[in-house]
Amino acid sequence: MIRYEGSLYRPPSEARSLILQATIGCSYNECTFCGMYRDKRFRVRPFEELSREIAWARDELGGEVRKVFLADGDALIAKASFLHAILDELREAFPNLRRVSCYASPQSMQVRSVEEMRELRDAGLTLYYLGIESGHDRVLEHLVKGVDAAEMIRVAGKATEAGVALSTMILLGAGGRELSSEHARESARVVNAIQPRFVSTLVMTPVEDTPLWEQDRRGEVDHLDPIELAAELRTFVADLELRGSVFRSNHASNYLALSGTLPKDKESLVRALDGVLAHPENAPFVPDWLRGL
Repeated sequence: MIRYEGSLYRPPSEARSLILQATIGCSYNECTFCGMYRDKRFRVRPFEELSREIAWARDELGGEVRKVFLADGDALIAKASFLHAILDELREAFPNLRRVSCYASPQSMQVRSVEEMRELRDAGLTLYYLGIESGHDRVLEHLVKGVDAAEMIRVAGKATEAGVALSTMILLGAGGRELSSEHARESARVVNAIQPRFVSTLVMTPVEDTPLWEQDRRGEVDHLDPIELAAELRTFVADLELRGSVFRSNHASNYLALSGTLPKDKESLVRALDGVLAHPENAPFVPDWLRGL
């Protein structure tokens, strides 16, 4: 059977995927807002363990497996030979497999060459989830992302050159009130430069046992209200110039659940947000008790 160590995390779109913990924890693990892997020491799991789990899933699930997500936070940092071995086993075990994906930190994308990414894509690893968080350098520095906006664009470009699809995330509220508009506009600028296949928004929320949590306890974190977050989201969406991307704000942290394909649905998304700002009393804000946080 498959054994998971500690809490397990996955993107919303991987709800029906087979999840394999190729690595435990996150190799970077410095982002101030992220508490997902702080209780784990990063390591790559022995291939023999994963091979047994894949064999169990083959026998129990067989042709039902169409998507696989490689957890934990940064499987892409593992040796290319290790990832190829996993992908080979997955292709052999699951004849209907359509996609393998993983979280990818900017640091792991710095390590991987374009050729390595291309070869892994050809072997089946076709989608990376990249947390951009912000396009504003001051915000990125405050979040301790470890890269600036220019480097985020550069490493994402490597994946695009390799033919890998990117699903990117932006943290609404990460700039506080002071930088809200700039954070939104600079984030749109970076997303426009990357042209990801998917782009989603989350709301920055202090999580216990993180530096952000401690900052919040000291009163150093602005909590934008739902209307302020809607205004920030409106600025972000209005500045997006994408040639073919799916937009989602369906993470549990969001107050507004929106979706569309850009550029086709850009005007309707902006109109919807304008309606929220004009008549916030009628806005379909998700109440805090339903946000799952």
